[in-house]
Amino acid sequence: MIITLSIVLIVASLLLVVLVLLHRGKGGGLSSMFGGSLYSSLSGSSVVERNLDRLTIVSGIVWAICIIGLGLLYKAS
Repeated sequence: MIITLSIVLIVASLLLVVLVLLHRGKGGGLSSMFGGSLYSSLSGSSVVERNLDRLTIVSGIVWAICIIGLGLLYKAS
């Protein structure tokens, strides 16, 4: 169980880093490299940005659950 949660934690951590870097911040971010600035100039909040927000929140929740689960498992053993 610890190995499984550790693998999920690593995958969630990498995914979270990538998703956070894709967000458009005040400076433009990496999303502007992939055409994000084109979509954001057409509308205030595009479907792509909302889906990116949702994916980031879900991966953050999975990351937090893995951290709590690993903490409980290490404490029990």
